[in-house]
Amino acid sequence: MSTSEKELVEETGEQIEVRRQKLAKLREAGHKIYPNDFRPTHNTAEVVSKFHECREEDLPSVAKDISLAGRIMGMRKFGKASFFHLQDRRGRLQIYARKDRLGDDGYALFQSFDVGDIVGVSGHLFRTKTKELTLEAESVRLLTKCLRPLPEKWHGLADVEARYRQRYVDLMVNPEVRDVFEKRSRIVRLVRKFFEERDFLEVETPMMQAIPGGAAARPFTTHHNALDLELFLRIAPELFLKRLVVGGIERVFELNRNFRNEGISVRHNPEFTMLEFYQAYATFEDLMRLTEELFVSLANEVAGTLQVPYGEHVIDLKPPWRRMTIVDAIALYGSVDTKEITTLSGLQSFAKSQGLQVNNDTPYGTLLVEVFEEVAEAKIIQPTFIAGYPIEVSPLARKNDNNPALVDRFELFIAGRELANAFSELNDPADQRQRFVEQMKARAAGDDTANPIDEDYLRALEYGMPPAAGEGIGIDRLVMFFTNSASIRDVILFPLLRPQR
Repeated sequence: MSTSEKELVEETGEQIEVRRQKLAKLREAGHKIYPNDFRPTHNTAEVVSKFHECREEDLPSVAKDISLAGRIMGMRKFGKASFFHLQDRRGRLQIYARKDRLGDDGYALFQSFDVGDIVGVSGHLFRTKTKELTLEAESVRLLTKCLRPLPEKWHGLADVEARYRQRYVDLMVNPEVRDVFEKRSRIVRLVRKFFEERDFLEVETPMMQAIPGGAAARPFTTHHNALDLELFLRIAPELFLKRLVVGGIERVFELNRNFRNEGISVRHNPEFTMLEFYQAYATFEDLMRLTEELFVSLANEVAGTLQVPYGEHVIDLKPPWRRMTIVDAIALYGSVDTKEITTLSGLQSFAKSQGLQVNNDTPYGTLLVEVFEEVAEAKIIQPTFIAGYPIEVSPLARKNDNNPALVDRFELFIAGRELANAFSELNDPADQRQRFVEQMKARAAGDDTANPIDEDYLRALEYGMPPAAGEGIGIDRLVMFFTNSASIRDVILFPLLRPQR
């Protein structure tokens, strides 16, 4: 710890002690501590909306008996009068407190309040000489004492993890952070509305599963004591949602959590929110169009434009979006002729030239995706559907009718990141069983992300699943895009972090 950091800790400790002493004096004086009988009549946004155009001379009569509750943010004291900003869930409003209005005892009590304290204020509105709408307090009550001083330079902390660990402080002092999470909530509501309007049924499927499946990922394990049963936190809801399609729910979606026991980065959190939806009698190409419609709808509602800024780019969401095969993308962004990467030996040679470690036992399809991720993914800025995925990396997708080495699948990339994964569903139980068998071979060879055989899911397919297509969209990445956030931690209220020592 540096000298300046030690001084800050010492200073903070002194301030905490002063605040605790103030609280103790209030108790000794018989004041009601932590009351719960104050009821605000308005929030700050309602006050501004209702009265901002009101004539100054009318304010004292029409804007009286207003009560607000919130946190003191900033305070200026001038002897017998003081100004402070009250912050609630909707914004801030300036408060004017003066001795001759509050009385000697009331003003003395107010003078003991600190920035961060939660107060209830009642009074009437007026405008200052600078025309700022202000509430003149007729009473100010302490509702909750803030025992820790609010940071002055919280947003610019070198240790940005401190903001994630203490998100409550981050939300308190940074309005733009609250805006992100309000926008996140709105996006989720709009997504739900979009699918409900298209006759999709929202459902909930198990979070704890006896067999993890639906994605290539390592699960978290847990144990059910009463049943003496090992269970897994779900890595994807896919197999359960497709069971519902078998059961006749032809349009179904779920918005819920997935858990994957993998690394943490600006793009990944072990616990994340996914949208998954399935539509009978549809293909992956139909879902391309549906995905375009979803993004256009969100852009119009959230951003008010189809030209959405993200980082140093402006993303044009106007459909139709570009469609490319994975091979063509590698050829374009890797500056290589497609003929050179259509064979295993040629692909291996190109991969080595790009600095990739190549295992000679790696199948062509698996290596193809690794090469794509290395040379192309980060360079795809404008919305692009990448198709032509190999069967080796798509164990649940339908084979392409013209090329059985490929599947009917796409991934959507925007600003160098994958935002969606979709495919026409494999509904042939014999083919699905063989895919599971191949997955088990990979698992036996050491691939702990390969899915085990789910016999009940195979039984469901044997009852007959209609032709269908399904898609998964990461809500966290979706919110990152529409809020221009660089890290997934910026859009998750409480991201997983290493415990502090």
